[in-house]
Amino acid sequence: MNTSTATNTATRPPVLDFLTQLRVGRPELPQSPWPGIATLRSDANARLETLRLPTLRDEDWRFTDLAPLTRLSLRPAQAAHSLAPADIEPFLLDGVASRLVFVDGIYAPQMSTPTDPARAGEALVANLPQAMLTHAAAIEAQLGRHQSLDANVFAALNSASLQDAAVIVVPRNLALAAPVHLLFIATQADVHSSPRCLLIAEAGSQATLIEDYVSLQDEAAYLINPVTEIVLAEQAQVRHVRVQRDSLKAHHIANCSVAVGRHANYQSVSVALGAQISRYNAQVLLGEAAECAVDGLALISGSQLADTHSFIDHARPHGVSRQLHKCIAGGSAHAVFNGRIMVRQGAQQTDSAQSNRNLLLSAKAHIDTKPQLEIFADDVKCAHGATIGQLDPEEVFYLQSRGLADSAARKLLTYAFGAEVIERIHVPSLKHQLQQLMQAQTGNPS
Repeated sequence: MNTSTATNTATRPPVLDFLTQLRVGRPELPQSPWPGIATLRSDANARLETLRLPTLRDEDWRFTDLAPLTRLSLRPAQAAHSLAPADIEPFLLDGVASRLVFVDGIYAPQMSTPTDPARAGEALVANLPQAMLTHAAAIEAQLGRHQSLDANVFAALNSASLQDAAVIVVPRNLALAAPVHLLFIATQADVHSSPRCLLIAEAGSQATLIEDYVSLQDEAAYLINPVTEIVLAEQAQVRHVRVQRDSLKAHHIANCSVAVGRHANYQSVSVALGAQISRYNAQVLLGEAAECAVDGLALISGSQLADTHSFIDHARPHGVSRQLHKCIAGGSAHAVFNGRIMVRQGAQQTDSAQSNRNLLLSAKAHIDTKPQLEIFADDVKCAHGATIGQLDPEEVFYLQSRGLADSAARKLLTYAFGAEVIERIHVPSLKHQLQQLMQAQTGNPS
């Protein structure tokens, strides 16, 4: 026996054992009728043979311990629970163009309002099988092309189990007047699901996408493992709002990859409120003269952990990026932000600014932040900064002098700190929902 090999195997959590546990009771996936998707699944399964579950020894995961996840006894969701309209009413949004609902990762057509894929010249909003009837070539050209599987076991797991997805295709020069709402509802404990989203914004098009993860059980333990790919062609504009409000015992491990074409503009706001452990990996690749704003807020308490890793890649010249990420941690919660910005050789006249501001509400809460700038061009304008602190005593004193009690002053300042990010959401009904949730979690008296 090779002693070194045996030792390495013993000390490394084998991903295959983890995947085997996840796949218990899952029927073998039927062969995909679409060659591109069949190849994607095959490649992902092959990649899983070489990957392992990340541990605290991995630099990108050194603050996020996944050991509690491996102790869960999870099964795949075999069928969507039957929900009444009243069950999802609290999560519905006014003024949306179309809505796709997935219950425990399974498409729920009776609750969805897709578009007709046969209508030429209109936006396509449908689940994968319906979308492939009319847009197979466009979908196979993009699905799985932007999310790397090389060292990402969770993205590989998602692709290996790909059967369905939420698909949005916005035709050339079409501007959607109202947002598209993707609603992912968790209803069962001890299940795992791998939602998939694909948005293709053709040249000159405009769209707003809301990616919304909710739970009907506040104390349910489950794993949700989404992958989202967003592709912007030349001069396209996309606003992307991502809300994670899962059960407080859930595990939410998500990946999002965005390709921003020449002179295109991508704006995103991500909000993390729920889950016991959450991880959001966001990657944005900027083409020539492309622009992006990648903002986020994590508001956590108790023993929650919220980890955000972002990578903004300036691959071509004249790109502009802005990022504001805020964390508010109370109780014994732990927030993590790793913001990496790369300016590649030849990406001259890049203009990039990043700000990470963090608020600690208790002595036991802690926040780890790691802003990174990697610059390989010499004609650039780049800046970043990070702060971690508590509420400003002078601001608290000022509000007290205006008649507020100490606790009310602190709650109001906490709410205002996070509300700056929420204000960047251009969907009034969703903004109102999130403001109410923030008021409840911060105790804002107003």
